[in-house]
Amino acid sequence: MNVLSGLEVLANDGFKMLAGQRVGLMTNPSAVDRQLNSAYRIFAAAPEVNLTALFAPEHGFAGAAPDAEQIATGTDPRTGLPVFSLYGDTYRPTAAMLQAVDVLVCDIQDIGVRYYTYTWTVSHILEAAGEHGARVVILDRPNPLGGAAIDGPVLEPAMASFVGRFPVPVRHGMTLGELAGMINATWNPAPADLAVVPCTGWRRDMAWDQTGLPWVSPSPNMPTLSTLHHYPGACLVEGTQLSEGRGTALPFEIVGAPWIDSLALADRLNGEAWAAERGARFRSHTFQPFHSKWAGKVCHGVQVHITDPARWRPIHVWLGVIITLRAEYPGHFAWLPEHPDTGVQHFDRLIGSPGVRQQIEAGVAANQPPGALLADITAGWGEDCRAFAEARRPFLRFE
Repeated sequence: MNVLSGLEVLANDGFKMLAGQRVGLMTNPSAVDRQLNSAYRIFAAAPEVNLTALFAPEHGFAGAAPDAEQIATGTDPRTGLPVFSLYGDTYRPTAAMLQAVDVLVCDIQDIGVRYYTYTWTVSHILEAAGEHGARVVILDRPNPLGGAAIDGPVLEPAMASFVGRFPVPVRHGMTLGELAGMINATWNPAPADLAVVPCTGWRRDMAWDQTGLPWVSPSPNMPTLSTLHHYPGACLVEGTQLSEGRGTALPFEIVGAPWIDSLALADRLNGEAWAAERGARFRSHTFQPFHSKWAGKVCHGVQVHITDPARWRPIHVWLGVIITLRAEYPGHFAWLPEHPDTGVQHFDRLIGSPGVRQQIEAGVAANQPPGALLADITAGWGEDCRAFAEARRPFLRFE
């Protein structure tokens, strides 16, 4: 049975749940039907839909802006509708933005990782909608990493930011609709009137290529499914001065810097039992980013290859890579500095606490082997993930 996205389910029903309402749409090019028609084109062309406003998350309505670049509010040249930025002067819709909106529909491809900002855009939409009396409809899509695995530490409240607002593990195993329901009921001070149009035919154990749905890059540095499977761990490299591959053809699949001996690093990592046990193999790799960290500089490092998808643990593998590089290059390795406004380091915001970075520093100083240090750091994750699995249970919509 083919999977139908929430967009297709809504369209097949003639958009009945939107009848007689002024509709806002938060989306980007990743929201398509099976024929690769975008939600934007479908909504704009549907006579049953009174589309009155468009909303843009990080990377903009066209999905082309670089990460962390602020987006300006503008006007859509085809429809003449306002395109309100939710990644610029404000993260949440204002009363003025919602003045001509009765229902705000969200259709975007999330990837099931806490750092990814689309979830948190939706969380701000839910808060604003609850405050201003607008309705929210989520057109759900499968979690492309699957709905079974939960992994990584849970975010500590003090680390809340736009790469994680609430106590959720790095991999939560929920669809955007499921997680929106949990956010709205658990952490929204004024819960919104929320409806979710579920995708049909999806099961939690399904891989993306089993859904029959096309994959459209949801952001500039998430071009392929291979990138997706590395991202839950590789994004942690953002918190260091190492290149995570932005500005190359292999974002989040490679790591490097000008001062690394790539052959020695590959040999060291391939000799670690923890890497093979988690389905990883390393190949020496030289690259030159055209933007982002080390732009224009020749970098040496490794490409991480997934050798056993069944055992692949991206957060563990990439954290092990970071630990190894911290130990091997003490005179060069550095964490990104604290944010000037918050005093919080970016790595800590990503991983969810300062404790992991502090454990790495203490373990390296004590000459603890990387595998043993990795085991110590991850030892408590299972219990936290089991607790989250219980907390999320009332909000699950798929078997």
